[in-house]
Amino acid sequence: MSANTQDNKKAPTAVKDLVFTAMFTALIAVCSIISIPIGEVPVTLQTFAICLSAAMLGWKRGTLSVFVYILLGAVGVPIFAGMKGGVGVLVGPTGGYIIGFLLTALAVGFAADRWRRKALPLTIAMAVGVLLCYVVGTIWFMVVTKMRLGESLLLCVVPFLIPDAVKIAAAVLLSNRLSKVVRL
Repeated sequence: MSANTQDNKKAPTAVKDLVFTAMFTALIAVCSIISIPIGEVPVTLQTFAICLSAAMLGWKRGTLSVFVYILLGAVGVPIFAGMKGGVGVLVGPTGGYIIGFLLTALAVGFAADRWRRKALPLTIAMAVGVLLCYVVGTIWFMVVTKMRLGESLLLCVVPFLIPDAVKIAAAVLLSNRLSKVVRL
């Protein structure tokens, strides 16, 4: 097989990867814009979209879609919660949670690749991924705001435990159903 023939076979895969990564980046952006402000950290559907993206795309493309979302927001596209954008959001009180989304995508994507989107491993991976996001985000929140751990947890984690559990359940259910009919 010639090198040119191999390149031609890789091209459709590369285009497919690019299209699906862009689609899930857009999904994350749309789910981020829809927000309910309840203090410093708003309730959004970001967690749902990130978990779903990584579950459907795996760790490489899923994490890339989150990275592109963060990059777009960093350069000023208003796709972060509350239709905000710019580096200022990333260095602000909630920036650590946005960066933590990368860890969520890695954990979920790894589980999706390793255990073929089975419900229990995905649920555990999503919970671990969200926990990692909480850890990074809360540490950054404490650094920026100079608040203590207890205050920060009450403000930035506790109100989100039940909503995030619901988002995880929805992402597991939807990724399981979609994976049966859509080949990504």
